[in-house]
Amino acid sequence: MPASTPVASPPTAQVAGTAAFSKFMHILQLVADTSDPMTIAELSKLSGYPRPTVYRTVAALLAERLLAEHPHTGRLTLGPRLIQLASRSWGRSELRLAAVEALKQLRDVTGETVHLAVPNGQHMVYIEKLESPSAVQMNSRIGTNVSLHSTAVGKAYLAMLDRASQQAVLETLPQPLPHYMPNTVKDLKGLRVLLEQARQRGWAVDDEENEAGIYCFGAPIVGRDGMPVAAISVSTLRFRQKPDPETAYVAPLLQACRVISQRLAETPALSSADML
Repeated sequence: MPASTPVASPPTAQVAGTAAFSKFMHILQLVADTSDPMTIAELSKLSGYPRPTVYRTVAALLAERLLAEHPHTGRLTLGPRLIQLASRSWGRSELRLAAVEALKQLRDVTGETVHLAVPNGQHMVYIEKLESPSAVQMNSRIGTNVSLHSTAVGKAYLAMLDRASQQAVLETLPQPLPHYMPNTVKDLKGLRVLLEQARQRGWAVDDEENEAGIYCFGAPIVGRDGMPVAAISVSTLRFRQKPDPETAYVAPLLQACRVISQRLAETPALSSADML
């Protein structure tokens, strides 16, 4: 599934003293979101910051090993320290640890690729992926940001929010909604229809809305308060989809979500913020 397009305009600091940190984070996110390493000139153009600001910010990030610079081309990539921090966070994730066995079972039962995703602003971000044993692999990876409106995990999460929370998230989405494939929902009115359908049946779909030939089923994981904290998807290829998808994919998906939600409910002193 396609990663989200980097935002061209820099964020505005809302709290005094956070401007420098916001610049650091914006630069890091742009480097992370682009498929190829960038030069400082390219980064300056994409970020919207003046080149001297980008030079200073990049220099600080290089010094802390949060960015790395190719010795010959000068192109920038994520640095070893950032990767180390991310790896430790991922390995210690309470949600991932609670989910991993159920995810493996879901992958084995369905024979398809399974993703675990959590909300990340206007997106969902994959924090676990178990590949299908099939020779055909999906174009996604851990750490990928994907759209709320066009993915099974995003719609499953949105659908199960309470009405006020759902509306608050919908109001933050860009208008018009980004359009990836012919089937991608075009506006909030259409999205609300899809969310109500997902809310009624307890699961959502991605009907070739991100990648041609890819059909996904998604369902939410809920925390102890009954609110969604994450979502799981099972991704199939259209040409090999089984004739009874609700039995083959949706039933084991819902069972996995119930198992993981129950484990979270039984974990003492575990709050939504602690899971990620």
